[in-house]
Amino acid sequence: MQGGPEQETTTDERHSSRVAFEVNDARRELTLDNRTTLLDTLRERLGLIGAKKGCDHGQCGSCTVLLDGRRVKSCLILAVTLDGRSVVTVEGLAGPDELSPLQAAFVAHDAFQCGYCTPGQICSARGMLDEVARGWPSAVTGDLTAPAELTDAEIRERMAGNLCRCAAYPHIVAAVRETATTR
Repeated sequence: MQGGPEQETTTDERHSSRVAFEVNDARRELTLDNRTTLLDTLRERLGLIGAKKGCDHGQCGSCTVLLDGRRVKSCLILAVTLDGRSVVTVEGLAGPDELSPLQAAFVAHDAFQCGYCTPGQICSARGMLDEVARGWPSAVTGDLTAPAELTDAEIRERMAGNLCRCAAYPHIVAAVRETATTR
């Protein structure tokens, strides 16, 4: 049995989409398999290897990036949903010749050991600090009518979605606290 024109389309064409989005202030247009995650697109198609593939289930936070200014776990985002959106990875946080204040604080406080989770931790911290600046409460915020006080408990709660197997948590909290006070 011969098919009509719809059968002339290859499997790849039927299961892919053209997507235009911004990554680290650069416009990107890609044809992607509809099942491809943002994490795989960043690492395999765009060569941005800062975001790491840890658990591939959204549980460890190693793949955290900023999507339209909000932190997301890129292993859970389908890349075809990015049309017209903006992504910032750890590579996009700094200028060409210097680290961002948050990255510099991570170095100064030795807030990493193996470094595997560090890009996700830094992107999550950037998003978390923006959430605090917008007045968003967390589960441990005491007074919902007052600006959140960024205590160590508040920082730990807000960063809870990012795991560090080396247990550099006290250093991560110190780096985030320093960055928050110098903003």
